[in-house]
Amino acid sequence: MSSITITPESITNGHSHQTNGHCTKAMAAKKPSPINVDDTNDAELKKKRSAMRNFYTTTKSFDGEVDPPGSPIGPRTAATPGHEKCSFHHDLELDHKPPTREDLIPNMAESYRELLSNLGENPERQGLLKTPERAAKAMLFFTKGYDQTLEEVLNDAIFDEDTDEMVVVKDIETFSMCEHHLVPFYGKVSIGYLPNKKVLGLSKLARIVEVYSRRLQVQERLTKQIAQAVLKAIEPRGVGVIVEASHMCMVMRGVQKINSKTVTSSMLGEFRDDPKTREEFLAFCRTK
Repeated sequence: MSSITITPESITNGHSHQTNGHCTKAMAAKKPSPINVDDTNDAELKKKRSAMRNFYTTTKSFDGEVDPPGSPIGPRTAATPGHEKCSFHHDLELDHKPPTREDLIPNMAESYRELLSNLGENPERQGLLKTPERAAKAMLFFTKGYDQTLEEVLNDAIFDEDTDEMVVVKDIETFSMCEHHLVPFYGKVSIGYLPNKKVLGLSKLARIVEVYSRRLQVQERLTKQIAQAVLKAIEPRGVGVIVEASHMCMVMRGVQKINSKTVTSSMLGEFRDDPKTREEFLAFCRTK
């Protein structure tokens, strides 16, 4: 049975920074004895989950106005105040190597196994033996946007063009997860912008939608994040985004209204200030 060794220093919040770009722990004059913790112990699992949760959540926004305070930002901890010089910091990983998505699967699978038991199911029966691991992998895919940044998906696909006419890409399919119930909502996104001597590769608009939809979301925030991401990317004269989606939290539970759809919009710049520009965008979105 595997085990890990944790000392109190490895879980304390106190640490100091050196100029080589890494963190070093503040050490007491007398080192306490290490504590051996069995890897399958319930208390240990809770401690590891708590550490991972703290690692993936911050009160500092990574993408400025694009990500609201409290957004999980994956391993990009250089944005955390006090860690600007750190290439990586994690209390239980002193070698400064970030955990990969695959590293999270065993703990997540154990959580799903416990959930199945609490539901009255037998996780050891044939049909459920591999379900916890499959569910863990699926959830990591549903939330892969946490490991992506705007800069990564744009990949320098920004081009100088002497044009100022409206660009619209509509009916971009989107799938996301409601952060209130952890069930899907899905639909389509339409994006328009007025270029300001720069245009964006058309596929990059769809990739921006993927980055922010593949997270735990509410539709209102998703709509605003997409608009602000386009604004940040190419600084156009205006941006408009419309999202129309069906929410399984209204279909499968609660009021159970299977035909309801939610429409949200975000208008920035001339799309907000100029009624004619806004109406032109809405007319494009209505055409089939």
